[in-house]
Amino acid sequence: MPRFLMTLCYDGSSYVGWQKQHNGLGIQQVVERALSLLKAPDPSVTAAGRTDAGVHAIAQKAHFDYPTRMPIPSMIKAFNSLLPYDIKVMDIRPVPDGFHARFDACQRSYRYLLAKESHPFSRLYRGFIPHKPIRFKQMQGYIPALLGKQDFSSLAQLNPNIPNRICDLQSLELQDMDDHLVFEFTADRFLHNMVRRIVGTMINLAAKDMSIQELRTIIDMQDPKQTLVETAPANGLYLTQVKYPKEKLSPEDTNEL
Repeated sequence: MPRFLMTLCYDGSSYVGWQKQHNGLGIQQVVERALSLLKAPDPSVTAAGRTDAGVHAIAQKAHFDYPTRMPIPSMIKAFNSLLPYDIKVMDIRPVPDGFHARFDACQRSYRYLLAKESHPFSRLYRGFIPHKPIRFKQMQGYIPALLGKQDFSSLAQLNPNIPNRICDLQSLELQDMDDHLVFEFTADRFLHNMVRRIVGTMINLAAKDMSIQELRTIIDMQDPKQTLVETAPANGLYLTQVKYPKEKLSPEDTNEL
């Protein structure tokens, strides 16, 4: 059966996250329902990453199998006619049968928006950490300690099912946009809550006027139960990009995604 890779964006405010769950509505469940209405024999959809409750996506990737000769534009239109307004399919393309949206990904990027003040009209789309001063220059000074290939156990939620906790954080950029900060992360992979814990910890350490060496010590301890590690709210986080090696894509589609 032909396999396809979709790019979709969504507002995660009303969902319990990507993965379908018993305690609420997951985005996966909604997309699979649409695929089922399109008469797919196996309406299962596998994403590049399982975003948490309240987390948004600008370019989530997910693969699915579908026996159709429908033109791609018609398939995109059919999907979007069955999806709610807070989920939209942006692109669909054929990929090889063995392609896997999660395991074949070689690079992921996230953006975190942190408000300087709480505001009712941005509360679903920007994180806010009360009672902590934002010290921009000090937070910029922490970036070298976070870059590169290292064990991020201290800056991720404990998950015994993932023994390999080494990630290559390839870039981390921080911008001051007057009323909010923008954090841009790119890595080969991310652990659960890793971006949110890095943001929260940078804010917390800067507020306490702690040094980059103290951050390095926290990372070197490889212990997720750190009292200085804090987790930023989910609503400021966006999955912005997932890339795949050229050899994993179809021969007629040699551009990286």
